[in-house]
Amino acid sequence: MRLTAICVYLLGILRFSDGEFRFASYYGDHMVLQKAPERAVLWGFGPDDAKVTIYLSGQAAAPAVSVFAGIWRVTLVPVQAGGPYNVTAVFQNQSITLTDVLFGDVWLCGGQSNMAFTTSQVFNASEEMALASEFPHVRIFMASLEQSHTELIDLAGLEVPWSVPTGELLGGGDFKHYSAVCWMFGRLLYKTLRYPIGLVESCWGGTPVEAWSSPRALRNCGLDRTNKLPMSSITSMISAGWTNSVLWNAMIYPLLNMTLKGAIWYQGESNTEYNQKKYSCTFPSMIDDWRMAFHQSSGGQTAVDFPFGFVQLSTYIKSSVYDGFPNVRWHQTADYGFAPNLRMKNTFMAVAMDLGDEMSPYGSIHPRDKQDVAYRLSLGARAVAYGEKSLAFQGPFPNSVLVNDNHINVTYDQRVSVTQSQDIFEIFCLMVKAPGDSLSSWVPAPILQWGLSSVLVSTTKCSSRDNVAGLRYAWRDWPCDLKACPVYSADGVLPAPPFTQPLARH
Repeated sequence: MRLTAICVYLLGILRFSDGEFRFASYYGDHMVLQKAPERAVLWGFGPDDAKVTIYLSGQAAAPAVSVFAGIWRVTLVPVQAGGPYNVTAVFQNQSITLTDVLFGDVWLCGGQSNMAFTTSQVFNASEEMALASEFPHVRIFMASLEQSHTELIDLAGLEVPWSVPTGELLGGGDFKHYSAVCWMFGRLLYKTLRYPIGLVESCWGGTPVEAWSSPRALRNCGLDRTNKLPMSSITSMISAGWTNSVLWNAMIYPLLNMTLKGAIWYQGESNTEYNQKKYSCTFPSMIDDWRMAFHQSSGGQTAVDFPFGFVQLSTYIKSSVYDGFPNVRWHQTADYGFAPNLRMKNTFMAVAMDLGDEMSPYGSIHPRDKQDVAYRLSLGARAVAYGEKSLAFQGPFPNSVLVNDNHINVTYDQRVSVTQSQDIFEIFCLMVKAPGDSLSSWVPAPILQWGLSSVLVSTTKCSSRDNVAGLRYAWRDWPCDLKACPVYSADGVLPAPPFTQPLARH
């Protein structure tokens, strides 16, 4: 370990441990610990060289462990889903007991304001909050909003300690309490899995991916830790001036010892105007780095490739011609257009560009339909994280694109439901005026007709077939009305994601 890393580690211990015997702040009554086959990790603080023993009600005690550098740590034997249990830590004549502890799957929910968007802000909010009492085994936890220029050993504060959900906790004021997407995702998983789900929220509105990334992840993309997010039309609505890694340090690093099942993420709006072209590197690099860090810090209990779901950006300005949103949507997939892919394995994506909400009282960048977002994420989790076979979780994506005399034949990887559109598809026309002199532009390509799994689009707005050099779909900030994009899965549930691709010239 390098000297600087040792210094950071010791500074964290000095800040959070004064010899007091206690659990780390992440642990508490009503919590969910990761079930078998993984092993849950428990840790805390105490005086050096002391011995700590962990007891799980109804089971033999774990072997005693020593406190080293102010920290003790125990990895439990695998425990099947269920509970409740009492978990007791004993040191000399002192003991601390956590009550009503369940074992199930633990999911981390991160991102910016659309993840922070609370249940009281969604459509049908009162109905959604009233459902809390029906899901007492979906437990919630939320870290406080904190920044740090060094990696913290423990969380600096808790906004919501581990709790049985209530309508008050799920509401709690605009962007102030519990994430609607996180809660609804967990609720939907519970309805399928029928065992406890633990939800850990750690997100902050107006934040770029760089703030959530470690210095080593940023270095992989040619960034250093001193860059700051400048004021912009998007970020100025909430906050600005973020320094790289400050949220990784304060709101992710302290959680690394926990055993996770997976993570979901809703972020990217801030990067439409900051390091936009880097996002195809920074986002996948952050995922890789989180996976490595959680795996190592949990002693290998969190999978090295744990499932990671994300929400593709929704919409912002209906009449905008700025390409920041479509570009970041593309970069969220490492420029593949879909997930999982070769660069982003074991990931899943919820398309949200058809959920725009121009009349949202929280600004059009904050759509109120979080139910469909959570549902689409839950489909991805069931397929990717839980291995449900034959479950549709992705919208249609092109298998092949063939240019013919007056049209392009787009063949999808599944059956499609299509409605007419004059401009959702666009072709790139390369018009040569003279040798060495050309003028290029994107022009609408109307849908001509469609079949079970294909769409024909017109090329007549290009001067000739030979000048058709590219095709793209839904490449706008706000490409379609609410749940009314032209191409969906055959059942009309999952929208086709945007894509862009060059076409061979003849």
